[in-house]
Amino acid sequence: MGIIIRQVLRFFCSIALLNFSMMAYADTAVLAGGCFWCMESDFEKLEGVTNVVSGFTGGTLKNPTYNGNHKGHYEAVEIQYDPSKVTYKELLNHFWINIDPFDAKGQFCDKGFSYLSAVFVADERQKKIAEQSRKEVVGMFPNNSVVTPILEASVFYPIAGKESGHQDYYKNNPIRYKAYRWNCGRDKRLREIWGDAPKARFSLK
Repeated sequence: MGIIIRQVLRFFCSIALLNFSMMAYADTAVLAGGCFWCMESDFEKLEGVTNVVSGFTGGTLKNPTYNGNHKGHYEAVEIQYDPSKVTYKELLNHFWINIDPFDAKGQFCDKGFSYLSAVFVADERQKKIAEQSRKEVVGMFPNNSVVTPILEASVFYPIAGKESGHQDYYKNNPIRYKAYRWNCGRDKRLREIWGDAPKARFSLK
């Protein structure tokens, strides 16, 4: 009996250590950049990102839905990443070059409050990095007004249930996704703003 108890204890200890290890090497960022299909696609291709979930945040309405009521919420993505492979600063650099920071009505062809861009910060560390990152963008475009705000994080509601098809939409519906993205003019506008080598505009330190 003593041997069995020790084996059980070792098992649960190993699970606890695994969970601790995963927590130690994973972090989360929440960003809004218009269509969450596109944001999910753009960030899941970034090295060091382990998972991207589409959803809503920023509002007070509980359990918002895509086809129902999501008033006051932003379409956003919750990004899980390995900070030993990609930093929060690098995530923000990637964020800026994939949005239009001057659009006060939405993003690209999608207009309305839920399509506005924003950076949601969870703590003082993220807030400090995000504010400095935004200052860099402001400095790059002295003749334009950067309207993307830095906001305090609130409850993030993943798209779920009957609307779960919005998760990984670009993977599961590649033809429709590519047609939507092209017709929306997203990449054309991004090239107009950031050029053909947008990463070169940022210091990745």
